[in-house]
Amino acid sequence: MKLASVILDIPTQALDAPYTYAVPEEGLFAAACEGAGDCDDGPLGRDFAISVGCAVLVPFGHRRAVGFVVSIGEYGQPGGPQWPQGIDAGKLKAIERAVSQPYFDEEGAACAQWLSERYIAPLSACVRLFTPPGGVPRMVHGRDGRWRLEQPAVGQVDDRWVVAGPAFSEFTPRANAVKQVAVMEALRGGQLRVSELTAQMGSVSSTLKTLEAKGAVVIEHRRRMRGFSEDAALVAQRAVSGSATDKAGEGGDAGFELARENRAGLPADEGGAAGLATACEGYAGQSRADDADLAAGNENAAHAPSRKPQLTPGQAQALDAISSACDAADGHVVLVDGVTGSGKTEVYLQAIERVLARGRTACVLVPEISLTPQTVGRFRGRFGDTVAVMHSRMSAGERYDQWDFIRSGAARVVVGARSALFTPLANVGLYVIDEEHEGSYKQDSAPRYHAREVACWMARRSGAAVVLGSATPSIEALYRCAKHPRWTQVILPERANGRPMPDIRVVDMAREFAEGSRSMFSAALTRALQEELSQGRKAVLLLNQRGFAKFLLCRECGFVPKCPHCDTSLTYHERGNFLACHHCGYRQASPAVCPQCSSPYLKKFGAGTQRVEDELRCALDAMPGVGAGVPIIRMDADTTSEKGAHERLLERFAAAQAAVLLGTQMIAKGLDFDDVTLVGVINADTQLQLPDFRAHERTFDLIEQVAGRAGRAQLPGRVLVQTYEADAAPIRAAARYDRALFLRDELPKRKMLGYPPYVRMANVLVWGAHEADVAALARELAAELAEQARAFGGDGWSVLPATPCVLTKLRNTYRWHVVVKCPADADVSAVLLPVFRRRKADKWVNVAVDVDPDDLL
Repeated sequence: MKLASVILDIPTQALDAPYTYAVPEEGLFAAACEGAGDCDDGPLGRDFAISVGCAVLVPFGHRRAVGFVVSIGEYGQPGGPQWPQGIDAGKLKAIERAVSQPYFDEEGAACAQWLSERYIAPLSACVRLFTPPGGVPRMVHGRDGRWRLEQPAVGQVDDRWVVAGPAFSEFTPRANAVKQVAVMEALRGGQLRVSELTAQMGSVSSTLKTLEAKGAVVIEHRRRMRGFSEDAALVAQRAVSGSATDKAGEGGDAGFELARENRAGLPADEGGAAGLATACEGYAGQSRADDADLAAGNENAAHAPSRKPQLTPGQAQALDAISSACDAADGHVVLVDGVTGSGKTEVYLQAIERVLARGRTACVLVPEISLTPQTVGRFRGRFGDTVAVMHSRMSAGERYDQWDFIRSGAARVVVGARSALFTPLANVGLYVIDEEHEGSYKQDSAPRYHAREVACWMARRSGAAVVLGSATPSIEALYRCAKHPRWTQVILPERANGRPMPDIRVVDMAREFAEGSRSMFSAALTRALQEELSQGRKAVLLLNQRGFAKFLLCRECGFVPKCPHCDTSLTYHERGNFLACHHCGYRQASPAVCPQCSSPYLKKFGAGTQRVEDELRCALDAMPGVGAGVPIIRMDADTTSEKGAHERLLERFAAAQAAVLLGTQMIAKGLDFDDVTLVGVINADTQLQLPDFRAHERTFDLIEQVAGRAGRAQLPGRVLVQTYEADAAPIRAAARYDRALFLRDELPKRKMLGYPPYVRMANVLVWGAHEADVAALARELAAELAEQARAFGGDGWSVLPATPCVLTKLRNTYRWHVVVKCPADADVSAVLLPVFRRRKADKWVNVAVDVDPDDLL
């Protein structure tokens, strides 16, 4: 008898292990569906094969549930020597049926299990990472009180095409059959979509039926690939059609079958039963042939990759280190520590090229805000339409089609945000994590994984290598390179074009104010803007909005009103004119003068980009040689919310002769414009106000990263950093490009206070609608965790008392947390996991664990 382990799609810690079900014999599909009431039509009613990775419908208690198969095994007859202990054959229930094709394989199932244990997360949430966006059936509770199986929200889209039929040449419509004549005439120019004919002629349904019955035309259903260029769509269309047709023979979805003839003139048999062997080979195999053609100097290769520049000695050393890591095939990690403009991306491209030549694939992770058309274009320019892209700015349908394209095997390089790790990319030989210091690689909902750690785990399992790249590597990455034998650091100290790094000047805004300036732009920045823009050059201005949105600041003495109970800045509320602490609830009226020096010059710090844009416009209009003709391109959450807005704004900036790009952190990295000669940081110290152990590190990183946007080509660059805390170590160190100075200041503090990289942490989050209930459960958990740490943790473990989070109230829920610290080499998950697996869910209060948190806010 075959038994399957099934993870139920019910997100709760209580379901901490797969359930065992019997796998029905072939031919039981009809019996399983009989009387089900939800398998009469549509994809959910098709006969899929039960295999690892597919979604299945199973009985669970007094209802049915959707689950995911993570293993299948043959165990003989009940009571036999192979029969697993603890399973009562009399109580064993059978899977009713499969409701999808496989989403993942045994490695994906193993990764989901590891994620669940490492990050103390529900198993179902971990498995969901491997499923297509919006493409999974689910059980829903209907209004009638019954559970029913719901179709996936997103799936493939088929277009209807009209093509010439076998009797097209011989058939002549009657003279008065006007629409038949029009359709036949239109088809002489080539095949058409039904929608195109309808737009030109009105309803053509009955006309097409008549012509199809006569054999004059054939109506074909073809897969439409959303978000692909026309040429790329043909490649992807063939790939997914071939892949799915192969699976159709095993009970898969025959609806993928490609049309007999498409606009590229491809014969039908290439998109049919030959499947992946022909369709995927149309590009995956061609790419390997292209490599050989290009090596031989053949200019007729199908795709002409972008030009490969001569590598600098530093780049060549990095590439050799990556090749050695790939040869080792043991999950070796290479940290490419290169200044901005040092050519890290070119190193990635050539490393990927070598991996593809070995017949393996590559996964490239880029922070969401850096995933610009410019970035994607670098990879597509080198590897053509074998590149798949996954990011949140795509529609759900586009992400589904990209996911399906990857599953087909035709995609050989995947570029995307952290979730790209879980796409069905097979035989991965290289994982690249660009800007590895970025906090966006840490998921902020269950499972709260870090992409770097997941990539390292996957690489060890598959014999791949991991490349981490950054101009400002995280302190944790630097620490591991110093301590771990399988971590190698390669330094690229100079820019690839030999140009010097731009000079960074720190502007003390407190001194500016003392000298009578009341503008948010210093005299030095105003002068620099006029000089550069009047010569037809470009500037980038960064408004650092991380931190609390608005707080009061005395521009004479630098005093910031703080909460007497929490020692954090009070947030200014315009409506009501009061200051409030979002940690403990303390409130006070907004003072008219500074409580410390009685100055009336209290500034509401934290201006939005729109207000900065308005003031900048006034300043530019008044500048001789600049004026109203110089555009200001604003990039923030508001201006980039529409689809394609990010690309349009950057194209507008690139096309202008002189322009200012004003934005938030999304402009700090990933942009490469030769004519940007000035970078200004309007408020560098906002982040320093955050009560976060990484606040100084993030400030240092941000200044160095945004400074790298200037002077990337032949024109010299300069950077002006405005701050009220000119003596702060992160700002002084960044201005000198002196990481050692920053680390000498930061590391002793981290060690003394017990923060990474010297310890590991887990942040246990407790939240609910009633603060008293939240506080009580948090204190109860703190006591239980302290007892667990004493019993199983050993020396160096500590459990801090339960306290309100820095952001105490968020979305109408009260938030408390308990912080657990342990030695850097300890397994914090193994000690804490039993506590959360055995506890019962509270009806009113939620609990989650953030292992290795990125912050404690």
